[in-house]
This record gives sequence, C-alpha cells and structure tokens, in this order.
Amino acid sequence: MQDPDPDPTFELALLAVPKAVPEVRRTLSCHPYGDPHPDVQLCVSELLSNVIRHVGEGTPVTVRLTSARGRVRVAVTDPDPRAWPLLRRVGGDDETGRGLALLDAVSLRWGVEQGPDSKTVWCELEGGRHGVALPT
Repeated sequence: MQDPDPDPTFELALLAVPKAVPEVRRTLSCHPYGDPHPDVQLCVSELLSNVIRHVGEGTPVTVRLTSARGRVRVAVTDPDPRAWPLLRRVGGDDETGRGLALLDAVSLRWGVEQGPDSKTVWCELEGGRHGVALPT
C-alpha cells in the first residue's frame, strides 16, 4: 500500500449526520488546495453516507485528505471496527447500494484499515495537473 504523507492536507472531525454531507462538500470546494475536484467530493460524500447508513447517524468521524506521489488519499475513520463496507452488485431497480460502486469506479483503489477501536475506509485518486492539486 502506498503511504500518504503523515500530515493531512485537510482534516475535519464531525458527526456523521445527513446535513454534514453537503456541508463537507462545500467546505472542500472552498479549501485552498486549488480547484475543487468532483471525484474527491463524491468519495467523501459516499464514505460519510455509508457511516450514516451502516454505523449510525451521529457517529463521530474524521475526514482526511492527504497527498503523496501524485495521488490523493481520501479517508474517513469511524469508531466501529466491525461494520466493513462491501462492494455488491445492484440491479436496475435497486434504490441503494451504488455508493461503493461509484467509489470503485472513480478511484484508483480503495480499502479498509482496521484499528482496535476504529476503522478507516480510504480511496486513492489520481493527483496532478488534471486531478486533484493538493500542496505537497
């Protein structure tokens, strides 16, 4: 696994509630790392939404963005090491279940890191001139 810089370029601790999702998207669009990148906003939204749906509304989370070696890592940490996300197939009539498929489609790779009292779901996106321009 590629190690990101140890110091996040962006870090935000919050409660995972539905109104936080658009607020974080807006915060990212105003963050001084350059032009807002829709894939970063999409990944953060999907990871936060998964916490709300599968761990519980009001769960404390930390959102981090880091940049290393031409990639941007988006990570969301929550306090439930057991509720792991699963990529699943959805049918045309299914109303939910597409979040990880979207994340899988736009990211270079993604995964889960388990701690003793938490887990971090992360994904990596291409950085650089046409990707996300975070300072190094």
